[in-house]
Amino acid sequence: MKKLWSGRFTQKTSGTVESFTESISFDKKLWKHDIKGSTAHARMLARQRIITKKEADAIVAGLQQISVSIENGSFPFSSELEDIHMNIESALTENIGPAGKKLHTARSRNDQVAVDLRLYLKDEMKKIVQLLKALQRTFVRLAEKNKGAVMPGYTHLQRAQPVLLGHHLLAYTAMFQRDRERFQDCLKRTDVCPLGACALSGTSLPTDRAYTAKLLGFREVSGNSIDSVSDRDFALEFLSCAAITMMHLSRLAEELILWSTEEFRFIEMSDRFTTGSSIMPQKKNPDVAELMRGKTGRVYGNLVALLTLMKGLPLAYNRDMQEDKLPVFDSVETLEACLEVLDGMLQDLKFNTERLSLTSGEGYSTATDIAEYLVRKGVPFREAHEITGRIVLSCISRNIPLTGLSLKELSAFSPKISGDIIPVLDPAESVRARTSFGGTSPSEVRRQINYFKKLLK
Repeated sequence: MKKLWSGRFTQKTSGTVESFTESISFDKKLWKHDIKGSTAHARMLARQRIITKKEADAIVAGLQQISVSIENGSFPFSSELEDIHMNIESALTENIGPAGKKLHTARSRNDQVAVDLRLYLKDEMKKIVQLLKALQRTFVRLAEKNKGAVMPGYTHLQRAQPVLLGHHLLAYTAMFQRDRERFQDCLKRTDVCPLGACALSGTSLPTDRAYTAKLLGFREVSGNSIDSVSDRDFALEFLSCAAITMMHLSRLAEELILWSTEEFRFIEMSDRFTTGSSIMPQKKNPDVAELMRGKTGRVYGNLVALLTLMKGLPLAYNRDMQEDKLPVFDSVETLEACLEVLDGMLQDLKFNTERLSLTSGEGYSTATDIAEYLVRKGVPFREAHEITGRIVLSCISRNIPLTGLSLKELSAFSPKISGDIIPVLDPAESVRARTSFGGTSPSEVRRQINYFKKLLK
């Protein structure tokens, strides 16, 4: 098959080179975006009278025919034609004749692939933003449903202070809000049209890049033709956003795995989102959460792969950049799959609120409340901290909870302690008292729920 660039060559490309350099096996994923870009480019060429309207109409109709054949699986993709761009252009010329040879006027594969990848990521990021929004809504519903349940809060994976389960769940809602905003911000820098920059220096033909950008729905046109074809910052930024989101998913997955163990027994995962053991009949394994935790590593790897790919490239385009697509495609597919499966898993999740409540007071979790009680009585915080520490030490030595001490025993540690300390030892009261903005009190959790409800409308 004749190469579209074969004019200055006297020998046929080696078969091993064709296999080594082809990208059609993966960049055919960009076919819709390539046809969209080519359609806009043809219309611009006609508008600028670089080609005739008749030729442009034939090109557009031919591209639509190719689109149909790719959709129905009858399009003959060829590795000899290297990539999606040359596969489509070759088929177009074969189908409509000489007019097809005019489509590539005033453009290069360098700006063509750049616009395709930007169009692809624009579509996928919009989808990811909606998946994150759906996940946030699920968290808000779970928080509202379980807003009265008290659970142990943790630092260093040690029981720290009681919190509302709803408060804990809303922490993830806040994380995913930042993720959503990052993707939306990344979209702004992705929404720039490089088409018309050609190989690196622009063109002497009277093109209208602003018109092409408008047809393609871009917010603006790239301002430097060299940067237009050599820039992959938008892809790196996307991969960075994806890596941060996967980190959040992995943290959540880790908690779900821990909470589903017999040692914690905080949750029960649905049979629909767990698997069994091939040898141990009793097992119910959190494989979905474990895979999510594992897949985070491959998204991190994709980011590092593209950073490494780009770090030594001189301006402008280099063939190394063909390797940008697989990390991007893989991260898009991985992230979207994780977001979709996680949402379903959470909707089926059951919380053991009785167990959560029972454990919320263990580990001397209301000790800080005693210290703050003493502060309200006029005791300097450092003194209050030391007094409370001695109270805890006494309980540890006797293997009793804080509530196991009588009022007489408590008041022996400080004359400031009186009968009004008893409610302070109750985890539910501890939660109710934490009314500082963003705290875990029922009123603050309700405020946060209302805030996210309004934000996610």
